[in-house]
Amino acid sequence: MPGHLGDYRLTMNLLEIEKLLAAYRSGELDAPEAARRIKDLHYEDIGYARVDHSRSSRQGFPEVVFGAGKTREQVVGIVERLIQHAPNVIVTRTDEATFGEVRNVVTEAEWHESARLIRIQRDRTERGVGEIVVVTAGTSDIPVAEEAALTAEAMGNRVKRVWDVGVAGIHRVLSERSLLQSARVAIVAAGMEGALPSVVGGLVSVPVIAVPTSVGYGASFGGVAALLGMLNSCASNVTVVNIDNGFGAGFVASLINRKWPGEEGAVGRSSRQEQD
Repeated sequence: MPGHLGDYRLTMNLLEIEKLLAAYRSGELDAPEAARRIKDLHYEDIGYARVDHSRSSRQGFPEVVFGAGKTREQVVGIVERLIQHAPNVIVTRTDEATFGEVRNVVTEAEWHESARLIRIQRDRTERGVGEIVVVTAGTSDIPVAEEAALTAEAMGNRVKRVWDVGVAGIHRVLSERSLLQSARVAIVAAGMEGALPSVVGGLVSVPVIAVPTSVGYGASFGGVAALLGMLNSCASNVTVVNIDNGFGAGFVASLINRKWPGEEGAVGRSSRQEQD
């Protein structure tokens, strides 16, 4: 895999450089502007941020904007720079007023109220080998889980959502066993005591990414109780991201599920072997 990944990332950078050189040859760009844009393929310093244009070539997806703590003008300024190089852009932990400002410069921008997330998705190429299933213990966990689901979709995955199947009514998650077992990765968001990822982990033979949420009463300590419970899971296929980090779960699940160029044959053989 490392060889394929390296070749893919190098190819992406070379294609961008070739486009700029072609624009220079055709007269669309003068030499100083072409040189500046080639330099900016690495990162672009705009004063309050250094926009990382090579993130996609290194990690498989463009830089994501964490909206909390940034002014609307800063979010818009970063998005404006990112979309010049990236077809898909995500802004997490933001608000509807900021979305309005972003939509003024990118009409394709979508607002997702539950997840407090802005998504610009101009490339809908499917890049996943299988499906990612996103599960919540309760309805109150949906905002975090939806952040994970929207991230995974933006990264080219087919996503199924299963809401409100917590252990207080365990028959609910058992009724979804077939769907869970058909997934290539499962993301499970839970607050309170955080028990659901262990249950799902015991039902499936794929990675389970547990997301502790800050949902619960006082002794849940804002998600710490769920975090510790998930870290102590006896299900061997459970790994854990930080409290309320739906984005991180969606990103990692996407990389696990991704089909990289040059690997289609190997993936196909693996899938057939598993089915046999």
